[in-house]
Amino acid sequence: MTAAPPDALLFVAPGCPHCASVLQGLNELLRQRLIGKLIVIDAAEHPEQAAEHGVRAAPWLRLGPFTLTGAHSAAELRQWAGWASGEEGIAHYVAHLLQHGGYQQAKAFIAADTHRLKPLLAVVADPGARLEVRLGVSALLEAHAHTPALQNLLPQLAELTRHADHRVRADACHLLGLAGGAAARAHVEPCLNDVHAEVREIAAEAMAALANKIAKA
Repeated sequence: MTAAPPDALLFVAPGCPHCASVLQGLNELLRQRLIGKLIVIDAAEHPEQAAEHGVRAAPWLRLGPFTLTGAHSAAELRQWAGWASGEEGIAHYVAHLLQHGGYQQAKAFIAADTHRLKPLLAVVADPGARLEVRLGVSALLEAHAHTPALQNLLPQLAELTRHADHRVRADACHLLGLAGGAAARAHVEPCLNDVHAEVREIAAEAMAALANKIAKA
C-alpha cells in the first residue's frame, strides 16, 4: 500500500527573500501530487496563527511531521516530501536538526511519538555518521532509559551487539544497560568476551548497571 503524500503548511512574510522560491517548489510538488495539499499563511496578516505554531522566521514549513525553516531548493523539498511518509525520513530529519544545533527540537519531536526512536538505530549502526549526530542520537535514546520506549528496541539492540564495528557493539551494550531487565542482560553477557577491549569494558559497566537495577526492582 502506497503511503499518502504529506500535507504542507507554509508561513510566509513580506520582504522574505526565500519565501517565493519555497512556495514555487511546493506548488510544483502539489502539481505532481507529491504533497496532498498546501496551505499558505502570511505571518504578518495572521500573527496569532504564527504564534500558535511557534513561527519566528519565514519561510517556515511544516511538511508532514517535519518542521523546516529557511531556504530549501526544489530538489530538497522533493526529498523531504519523500521522506515524510516513511521511517527512513525520521533519522534524516533528526540528523538535520542535530547538525543545526536543534537538540531540543529533536527531543520534542521524539517525545511527541516515541516510536520515532526505532529509526534512530540506523545512526547507531553507522560508525561513519557525523560525531554531533551520533552523540545527539545517543542522548535522545538515553533520555528514555528504563522506559518501555527503549525496552521495545531490545531485538534491534541485540542485533547490533553482533555488528562488525566495535564502536557499534559498544554503543549497543551501553543502550542495553539503560534498557534494563533480564532480557537485556542476556544480550549483553556474551559481549563480556568480545575481542575488543572497549566492548568488554562497556559490557561490564552495562552488566553492573543491569544487576543494580534488577536488585532494586
